[in-house]
Amino acid sequence: MSHDRRFTPLWGEIAHESLRGRIEGVRFTAGARYRIAAPLADLRATPGGARERQLLTGAPFRALLWQGRAVYGFHEADGYCGWVEAAALGRDGPEASHFLAVPASHLYPAPSVKAPARGPLYLGALLAVSGTESGFARCEAGWVPARHLRRLGEGPDDPVAVARGFLGTPYMWGGNSHAGIDCSGLVQMARQACGLPCPADSDLQRAMPGQTVAPDAAQPGDLAFWPGHVGLISEGGQIIHANAHHMAVVEEPFAQAAARILVGGGGEPALLRPAGAGRQ
Repeated sequence: MSHDRRFTPLWGEIAHESLRGRIEGVRFTAGARYRIAAPLADLRATPGGARERQLLTGAPFRALLWQGRAVYGFHEADGYCGWVEAAALGRDGPEASHFLAVPASHLYPAPSVKAPARGPLYLGALLAVSGTESGFARCEAGWVPARHLRRLGEGPDDPVAVARGFLGTPYMWGGNSHAGIDCSGLVQMARQACGLPCPADSDLQRAMPGQTVAPDAAQPGDLAFWPGHVGLISEGGQIIHANAHHMAVVEEPFAQAAARILVGGGGEPALLRPAGAGRQ
């Protein structure tokens, strides 16, 4: 049976019950639902293997198999499968009401800027807010500056502006945050913050519904693709992208980036104007 490992919750003889009737010779399980409790959790192809993506605080994770300190399962929001460290998982608490709408913030033990921060939070972190005090929002794990949060379904509407908030962020393969991000992670975070659908990897983003456009007709918000790379078109013929040439997120002339990638053997760009606009 041919399948995309990234979206097939199957490891060895263990499979999620959603695969019942599609495969045989395995043991099906409903698994158990957890939330990511760490600021970031690497989602790996194998236990201790290569990072494919990262999950943020509050992300719902369905655990299917425990193997030492590693847990196999999938991100319930998009079905992306992989292994995370068991230490990154926390209990499944109340449903999130807000998300972090700025590139980065901190979690505090008390509603005070003088309190020692417990750790970072990153754009897209999901939080269940139960009240506010002194400009801070209270959630299960602590306090977050209320001005850094937005209710789910509300927030920015310009992916280009969100992407600019990542300028200077170091490049990191498989990264999904201000601590380190790759090309598809930047596009995903920028679009999802605006309520726009966007899968995790550049090949999946290239396959999104939309309209193919010529480079000279590009508009802000269009996506430019090369094999294994993607960037977000911005105003004035610029492109914002996380790339290994600069080892950072940069905004530069699109023609300049395209010429450099062509010389490096990356070929000509293909541009997509994703279908739909506004928050979903």
